Amino acid sequence: MELRDYVRILHKSWILIVACTLIGVGAAAAYSLTLAPKYQSTTQLYVSVRASEGAATGDLVQGTSFARQAVISYVDVVNSAVVLDKVIDELELDLTPQQLAPSITAASPLNTVLINVTVTNTDPIQAAAIANSVGATFTDVVTNQLEKPEGEAASPVKIETIQPAVTPTAPSSPNVPLNVVVGLILGLAIGLGLAALRNVLDTRIHSSHDIEQVTDAAILGGIALDPEAKSRPLVVHADPRSPRAESFRSLRTNLQFVNLGTGPRSFVVTSSIAGEGKSTTTANLAIALAETGASVALIDGDLRLPRVADYMGVEGGVGLTDVLIGRAELADVLQKWGRGKLYVLPSGRVPPNPSELLGSSAMKRVLSSLTEQFDFVLVDAPPLLLVTDAAVISKITGGAIMVAASGRTKKTELTAAVRTLESIGSNLAGIVVTMLPTKGPDSYAYGQYSYGKFDEEESVAEQRAEKKVNKKAEGSRRRTLRASRAK
Repeated sequence: MELRDYVRILHKSWILIVACTLIGVGAAAAYSLTLAPKYQSTTQLYVSVRASEGAATGDLVQGTSFARQAVISYVDVVNSAVVLDKVIDELELDLTPQQLAPSITAASPLNTVLINVTVTNTDPIQAAAIANSVGATFTDVVTNQLEKPEGEAASPVKIETIQPAVTPTAPSSPNVPLNVVVGLILGLAIGLGLAALRNVLDTRIHSSHDIEQVTDAAILGGIALDPEAKSRPLVVHADPRSPRAESFRSLRTNLQFVNLGTGPRSFVVTSSIAGEGKSTTTANLAIALAETGASVALIDGDLRLPRVADYMGVEGGVGLTDVLIGRAELADVLQKWGRGKLYVLPSGRVPPNPSELLGSSAMKRVLSSLTEQFDFVLVDAPPLLLVTDAAVISKITGGAIMVAASGRTKKTELTAAVRTLESIGSNLAGIVVTMLPTKGPDSYAYGQYSYGKFDEEESVAEQRAEKKVNKKAEGSRRRTLRASRAK
């Protein structure tokens, strides 16, 4: 994957990523608010070995070394039952040593004779009381029981409290800012992971970049998505200044350079599956070509589900099938459309054997005759993966134009359709991407380009001109009125 692929994923799934991040932050904040605040209080103990009067330096060093080694074991004594039982009795706690032990931690900094006893409790006063009681009880247990020599001699180990526990003023947990930051990071990571997973699992065509990963065929153009396409399929004729109409003109320009001087200018327009907009693409492309003054023949080669006659508003009862079976002459069924040199050949009746008719010698003669008479011949054919009609027609035309719908056509379907044409030796003239969104990472360039700005400028100019005319008329009226009053 390239950098633009990662940018595209972020651009496409930014709502998902932001939503997961916000959920993570919200969950962390809610979790923090549900936790009861806890307070920590710490007492610090100093462990030493008693030295006799006049002790040599070596004895002092040896005593210090002993204290450092002893504190390692003393740390574990802090949470022992012999200490905690006395603490519970002293403070009259309704707990067992096993229940109290998890709230008490003891640690000794490395290479020191210090012991830090920390108590965590929901009550700050009780936390300090327990910490001080543990420190005093621990000192008594070590000096009077564990390290007490026989007889009346004092214990060689001396433990003193150098920092008594005090009542904390602020809770130690929950740490709301830290939890929110952790929730933000986790939510962001989950969002990015879901966005990447979504991209991996999505096998549909979304942009020209996806098509480039499937085939090396040229991309002739992209058609922007129009929610009103069903109500106005012939957008080049109905709304010639719209961005979508302009995209068909761009397709027309690119098509004029295909098969230039190397073959007939006849093309079959097909797709891999149904519903990708091939019929509307064929009809609008034919109208756009006719706008240049070129003579165009539009043939409805979809003898199974014909649409061209309905889109173009012509009579479709008699057409291509009647010519192929010899029931009508080609010149009699060609219908002129519009002011240009566009002629429409409807499909006629739906036959029982469409593939045989389209692959017949009669079809070859029809295409040959139309190619000689017209500058461009466009044949609307059924989807390649459903029937063989388009593959048959592609062998007797100059090439095939493949239509792929953004967000609808799968990469595997487009790959299979391209391989079908390659396997029979047909020429794939190029691919047209339809239904491109006008916003987002896969948006088509013309989706951001509109004549609205020019229309607005023209409207403003017209308003200014109208104001000037009205102003002149008003001035003339006033002069006439003054003249009449003077008389």
